[in-house]
Amino acid sequence: MKGRINAVLFDLDGTLLDTAPDMANAANMVLKEYGLPPLSDEQIQANTSHGARGLLKTGFGDQIEGKDIDSLRLSFLKHYERDICRATCMYEGVVELLQALDAKNVPWGIMTNKPGFLTHQLFTYFPALQQTRALVCADTLPVAKPHPEPLIHTAELLNVSPRDCIYIGDIQNDIVAAKAAGMYSAVAAWGYVGKGVDPLEWEADLVFNKIENVLSLF
Repeated sequence: MKGRINAVLFDLDGTLLDTAPDMANAANMVLKEYGLPPLSDEQIQANTSHGARGLLKTGFGDQIEGKDIDSLRLSFLKHYERDICRATCMYEGVVELLQALDAKNVPWGIMTNKPGFLTHQLFTYFPALQQTRALVCADTLPVAKPHPEPLIHTAELLNVSPRDCIYIGDIQNDIVAAKAAGMYSAVAAWGYVGKGVDPLEWEADLVFNKIENVLSLF
C-alpha cells in the first residue's frame, strides 16, 4: 500500500532535459555511414527516450536484421559523447520546479537509463541538476528500467520509502518500473510521448501536462 508522496524521482531525457536534437544527430551520423536517410521528426519524438537502440532500430528499420546492434550503439555513443550538448536544453520551468522542491524540503532524485559517463558529462552543463541528492544511471546497478531495482535504489539514497515516492517519466517503461517498485507514477506529457500515443492507457497515477503542475503535489 502506497503512502503519502514525500519525494520526487525524475527521468532525465524527455523529462528534465530535451536531449533529442543531440541524440538524433548522433543516430543520424551512424545512419549516414550506412547510406540511410536521417530520422524524421516523428521518429525522433517517439524514440529518443528509448535511447540509442530505440533511435537506431527505427532508423535502420528492416535493415537492422543481421547488424550488430551493440557495435552500432558504440558508434552512436562515440558521436554523442563528442557533441553531447550542442542543442540540448533544460525544459522551461525545470529550474524553478527544482528550486521550489528544495524550498519545501522535498527531496528529489534522478533515475535515468543513460549511461553514467554520459550523464555526468551532460550535468556539467546544467548546474541545477548537480544539486540532486540521488543519481542512478543505467549502469549503476546490473539492471536498468523497466526493472524496479534502480528506482528502489534511488529511494534508498534519499532515505525515503519507495511507497512515499513518485516517479515522473515520459515513456510507458517508466510507469511500468514505478508500479513494480511500489511507487506512485506520473507521465511527463511535455516530453517525448510519441504521436498517436495515449499516455492514459499506461494507467499512471497522474499525467502532468505542464512542469509546474508537479508542485500541486505539495
